[in-house]
Amino acid sequence: MAKNRFIGLTNRVLMLIAAALLALSYLSMFFNPAKVWLLSLAGLLFVPFSLVNLFLLIWAIARRSKAFVIPMLAMLPALFFIGRYVQVSDNDAESELQNKDALKVISWNVGRFAYHSGDIDTFEECADSVFRFIKQQDADIICLQEMRIKDSRRIKAYLKEKMKGYSSEYYMFTNRGGSFGNVTLSRLPVRNRGKVKFDESANLAIFTDYEYAGKVFRVYNCHFESYNISLSGIIRAMLKSESDIIAETGTKMKRSITRRPKQVDQVFADIENCPVETFVCGDFNDNPMSYTYYRMMRDRKDAFVEAGKGFGATYARLWPLLRIDYILCPKTYEVVSHEIPRVGLSDHYPVVAEITF
Repeated sequence: MAKNRFIGLTNRVLMLIAAALLALSYLSMFFNPAKVWLLSLAGLLFVPFSLVNLFLLIWAIARRSKAFVIPMLAMLPALFFIGRYVQVSDNDAESELQNKDALKVISWNVGRFAYHSGDIDTFEECADSVFRFIKQQDADIICLQEMRIKDSRRIKAYLKEKMKGYSSEYYMFTNRGGSFGNVTLSRLPVRNRGKVKFDESANLAIFTDYEYAGKVFRVYNCHFESYNISLSGIIRAMLKSESDIIAETGTKMKRSITRRPKQVDQVFADIENCPVETFVCGDFNDNPMSYTYYRMMRDRKDAFVEAGKGFGATYARLWPLLRIDYILCPKTYEVVSHEIPRVGLSDHYPVVAEITF
């Protein structure tokens, strides 16, 4: 009898811990991680925390334990957030909208054209394959992050050569390997342009005002601070008990988590002063249960939530777990379609959306 009570108490304690961790992931959206950086990790682990609670719920029900109420209550809010990660398509609704004239938008972190596999062996081959795919999409607006051009003297000429018929807005950082940064391409008339630079960072946001269907709107092309860590390196370090590498990884994660909200707040402040409606696109390097997503979603729709299908993951190396690339549009607009083509040309997959006004 005493043994059964001990096991029952232990099970309840584990359930309470799992429920508390999931609750922290909910709270992570509302607190600036620059002040409480560890809370951001809970948001990053929303999916595994949810799966643990789901397992405990099923296990408790199978054992006919009254403690099932603990994971059940913990899981209830997750029902409101799971759609940010996975969507079931609504073919009827989609077919009704596809007849409308839609604006097609692409956002893609192209990884500096460094992803070489299969038949792709060089920077040039990767770049050509990326541009070939983009041209096939026939998009109106294309937001690229981690774009690299080897010859810093002919950036505009290079983009004009690769994407004929498109105007280009960009901001590039220069090093020995050429130039890299954000590029926005479009066939629409440009009315304004600018940038939001971040302190002590090679990341940034650029914005462009376009006119379409008689309306002027702004598109922010964002690349927020990344973790700059190697998952394979972390695993090797843990297996070999290399504490210095593990400690360095923790330092990098803390630096990223504390820098990113400052960058987000800079972009948000610029949006607040913008006289027209705004799109926010790009590589957020943050998941949908984050302060970054919560801030950028204000007065906007998430194209994946509105019209996505299946898993929304965009980071290829951790598919289907990690969604960090987004197209967010004004609330007054309608999302016709959303796709994440699993193109093996970068460590990110492109995000493609069609939107009507």
